[in-house]
Amino acid sequence: MLVALSARSRPAVAGALCLAALLHAAPVLPQSAKSRGAAAATSARPMQAAGSTAPALRDGQAEARLMGVYQLIAEGRHREALAQAEALARDYPNFQLAQLVVGDLLMARTRPIRRLGDVPEPDSARSIQTAATLEELRNESRQRVDAQRSRPPAHSIPAQFLELSPRSRHAIAVDASRSRLYLFENTPKGLQLVADYYASVGKLGIEKNLEGDQRTPLGVYFITSRLDPATLKDFYGAGALPINYPNPLDQSRGKTGGGIWLHGTPPDQFARAPLATDGCLVLANPDLERILRTVEPRSTPVVIARQLQWVAPHAVQADRKSFDAVLNAWRSAKTEGDMSRLMGFYAPDFQSYRKKPLQEWSQVLQAETRALRGRELHLKDKSYLRWTDSADTMVVTFGEVAAGARTGPVKRQYWARRGQQWQIFFEGVIG
Repeated sequence: MLVALSARSRPAVAGALCLAALLHAAPVLPQSAKSRGAAAATSARPMQAAGSTAPALRDGQAEARLMGVYQLIAEGRHREALAQAEALARDYPNFQLAQLVVGDLLMARTRPIRRLGDVPEPDSARSIQTAATLEELRNESRQRVDAQRSRPPAHSIPAQFLELSPRSRHAIAVDASRSRLYLFENTPKGLQLVADYYASVGKLGIEKNLEGDQRTPLGVYFITSRLDPATLKDFYGAGALPINYPNPLDQSRGKTGGGIWLHGTPPDQFARAPLATDGCLVLANPDLERILRTVEPRSTPVVIARQLQWVAPHAVQADRKSFDAVLNAWRSAKTEGDMSRLMGFYAPDFQSYRKKPLQEWSQVLQAETRALRGRELHLKDKSYLRWTDSADTMVVTFGEVAAGARTGPVKRQYWARRGQQWQIFFEGVIG
């Protein structure tokens, strides 16, 4: 809440009080965000002396310090807010939102501020462009604050993560409605949220369908590789992590395009507008560097949703057990070499990586069952990722190991619920 002001002090800070509401900061932030912001604000340094080493840029620090500035404004501590904002802008000179807040705090000393980035109405092409940039910055500010106000419930997970193999040491989920990327660590006690960052999506939003449509895809994906920043243009910043769009579900729906990456920003830009990319997910370079140091290509899932549904881990147990029974029935049919029962699990429109139709795939399955020679088939390191939109899809990954063998192929299947039955519409070896 805004602090009460004496009649003597009120005229000098009237502009800043207006600014507090315009920064979307009047309600006190949740305790977790507030404490992070206060800690970051406390750590702000005075201006660096000439020739001194610039402060290390750590993931999430700039946003936490910005939230601390907003909190100071909301509490009526305007001089402290300006000092912290100026320090933030010095440490991150390409952080346009921080520069804007400094300007507004200075202007608020002389007149009321009607909105973030309060400038005269545009009267020329150049000023119209400036107005558009300011509106993007206002939207960025709003998305950052809203994400801090609406933190996920403690110990909750996105509903898509039914089960994650220990081989997947980390996972990523993106909530496009909040311009937010969440990084999880897969621990023996389950998924733990370890960090979250502001992220930009496509200029025309989400739900990519066609090549060049400037939209970010929605679905369950996997990081395929880590690109060396030395081989990339400055435009991509600290590096890039491609994902496997279009995935088999996308391909079955006729979606086209490719080259969807998680990547950073050019040196002169700290962050991009919420809707600013050609379809990629873009993070500030310090945030992306944390991701680059953390995640593993091929085994790290990336869920991109219009809006994440957060649930308690026990809430997905029933669905996990239900599907586990389905997969075990498939395993049993393959172990027993019962081709009639086994083929009943495959959809008529089945495809493999090499576009093999179901008739050809049946020959592959026959060869695999003969190779078992009656041995029990074990499925190890299983992952279940559920995607629900107009259809219900399960993305399943497991190691297929025959009894007595030490290793076996790693397979990925895509199952679709058709009526009351789950059917496989894609299967392939990934390792």
